[in-house]
Amino acid sequence: MPLPKLNLTPPFNVTRAGHVVLEVADLDASREFYCDVVGMLETDRTSDTLYLRGVEEVCHHSLVLKVGPAAGTCRQIGLRVQTDEDLDRAAHHFKSLGLPAEFVEVPYQDRTLHVRDPFGMPLELVASMDLVKRELHSYSKYRGGAAQRLDHFQFQCSRVQDAADFYASTGFRISEYAAAGPDDELWAVFFQRKGNPHDVVFANGPGPRLHHFAYTIRDSHELIHLCDTAGSLGYGLSLERGPGRHGMAGGALFVYLRDPDGHRIECFNTHYQTIDIEEDPVRWDISDPMRSNIWGPPAVEKWFTEATVFAGAKVEPPRLKAQPETLEQFLRTHQG
Repeated sequence: MPLPKLNLTPPFNVTRAGHVVLEVADLDASREFYCDVVGMLETDRTSDTLYLRGVEEVCHHSLVLKVGPAAGTCRQIGLRVQTDEDLDRAAHHFKSLGLPAEFVEVPYQDRTLHVRDPFGMPLELVASMDLVKRELHSYSKYRGGAAQRLDHFQFQCSRVQDAADFYASTGFRISEYAAAGPDDELWAVFFQRKGNPHDVVFANGPGPRLHHFAYTIRDSHELIHLCDTAGSLGYGLSLERGPGRHGMAGGALFVYLRDPDGHRIECFNTHYQTIDIEEDPVRWDISDPMRSNIWGPPAVEKWFTEATVFAGAKVEPPRLKAQPETLEQFLRTHQG
């Protein structure tokens, strides 16, 4: 299948992955997990909402946790746009496609636009929000993994090719992709706006669903300390995958965890720069085991099958049936 063309004059300018709004059952349990294990900082709290950020971040929040009856769902995926005018251009663009778009009031954020993409995913676009002190050098406040900043989202998508076409038309650029079969069908596509391998990733699966959101950490020591902290606080079984080293997106050391409501978060330590437009996207075959792990066994089956549903979005089965090898399949193959 042909890769979509790069659009250097998009209808509006997205600058990066911005924030995520999740619904949870218990703020205290969520706070312990995200502040003590992952190492995020609490910016503010109300009776039903917790605002968190990484120690590197100067914006008010990158993770918002809200208590509600649909705990375990995602309310919004936040994307930053460059200017306030980009919000107006985005509203016009989505409405011209027959997609919903409305301006809403959100605490600690300036003008905020709610839209839904063609696949039903709820997006929250904002050009600016309140600023707080950057705690990058406040080492006495580092806890657990000392998460630095929100880096990217990965989504499960029933129509990866269609998602690739739409997001490329809005200015996202492909850094890497995974393909399958004689027709070279897209199984996953890594899109970026800020100059490293990914801000959003679309991977084949029932969707739309939020597979994970990811925070950077400083180094391998912090990654191991995160795992040790998780174990000591009773979250040892929350580690779903890793530590390991990815092949795609720069060979990062990583670990995936599930929070008390089942939301999946990745913490990882590195990626590469990809800014120059003459760079070609890197292709991987889904049968290549180094695509996902440079070393170690593949991920467990639930890593591919379980994800967070979006509020108000209908989940559809994937068109592409090809699937990477799971840990369960690997063990059956290598028994004895």
